[in-house]
Amino acid sequence: MAEIVTFRDAGLGNSSYLLDLGDGRGLALDPSRDPGPYLAAAEQRGLRLVWTLETHLHADFVSGSRELAAMGARVVAPAAAGLQFPSRRLGDGEELDLGGPSLRALATPGHTPEHLAYLLTDGGRPLGLFSGGSLLVGTVARTDLISPDRTEELARALWRSLHERILTLPDDLAVYPTHGAGSFCSAPTGAEPTTTIGREKATNPLLAAADEDAFVTLLLGGLASYPRYFLRLRETNRRGPRVYGAAPPPLTPLPPEQVRRLLGQGAELVDARPIAAFASGHVPGALSIPLRGAFATWLGWLLPDDRPLVVVLDPDQDRGDLVRQCLKVGYERLAGELAGGMAAWQAAGLPETRIELADVADHAGGTVLDVRQDAEFQAGHLPGARHVELGTLSGADELPAGPLAVMCGHGERAMTGASMLQRAGHRDLTVLVGGPGDWSEATGQPLEAS
Repeated sequence: MAEIVTFRDAGLGNSSYLLDLGDGRGLALDPSRDPGPYLAAAEQRGLRLVWTLETHLHADFVSGSRELAAMGARVVAPAAAGLQFPSRRLGDGEELDLGGPSLRALATPGHTPEHLAYLLTDGGRPLGLFSGGSLLVGTVARTDLISPDRTEELARALWRSLHERILTLPDDLAVYPTHGAGSFCSAPTGAEPTTTIGREKATNPLLAAADEDAFVTLLLGGLASYPRYFLRLRETNRRGPRVYGAAPPPLTPLPPEQVRRLLGQGAELVDARPIAAFASGHVPGALSIPLRGAFATWLGWLLPDDRPLVVVLDPDQDRGDLVRQCLKVGYERLAGELAGGMAAWQAAGLPETRIELADVADHAGGTVLDVRQDAEFQAGHLPGARHVELGTLSGADELPAGPLAVMCGHGERAMTGASMLQRAGHRDLTVLVGGPGDWSEATGQPLEAS
């Protein structure tokens, strides 16, 4: 059997895969834009990547298949995806011969109209299912990313895909999904990246729905908000993204005065430093998005992708990681970074501003603005807290006058929210470090649930 190597992108909640075919050849499945991990794994195993497969047009990341194609791999994708660059197009029931084992395409519309799952077989014996965005661990993928008027139609198509194509497979068959825990393409799931058909039959609440109507009601009732960039990446992946090669492009150092001029011309400034550094002094109008696994998600949710982007970093932060995260959600206009960081800005005598930090345990009253997701807030929040999801904060109704204490689960999203409010003119802002559980434990007071 082909060895399966899993790559986890914890920030996006996704998995991609490398199949070692056992004869010096390798195959990547649903690769992310950065080819580095796949190339490194292939080199370690002495493999030449000959295929790169797509289960569907991804909305949550830029595909890496075109990068791998530029290095000699052949792209395989659903025929209905209509890729505008060279690829082998598979339809339902067609097989890709891997020189022993093979991959059979199973049309499984629902998450997207063109979706294919791939059944790995050897001599006709099923070995594993690459389910993409159909059957996931403990859930299924959402069906509302194409258009609102097709959401129910696709949910019904997904019911049929599951019950007619996937759940008919052997119970002990291993399932390797693309979307997983933390992915906005799915409902919340557990931490395990893989599952089996039988386990999902026994434990997946959506599969326990009595009939198609009950499934649709349950699925659509659990759909939460998702990042705005999801609305544009399908077409990016259909057209074919720009190819950068094995290493990400470097960030150009920009002197403070040049940064100031770019901001005056409409560039966006993202401060990717830790929240304590941002709180102690930052460029007025900067958006705080600390560099971590979720950086790409919040960048894509909160900022347009058609303006030059300038970043502020501390000396010890990973520039390559930041660039890779920008590129994987389609942010190509990277003007550069503030040369010398905030120390250079301060040395140039340019204006700066601050936001107060406070431990959530010390919060003694006043208006609390909780910017977590709806499900998080409903599970438990400070008594009397106002709630606006971070992704909708820029369009929120008028907030109360006076001081605001912004909180999330730790502090990073709260600082992003506070920086947005500061850009909009709010001045008396505090970011609470810690979450509702920390406050409850410190004060002995119960949380509210709604």
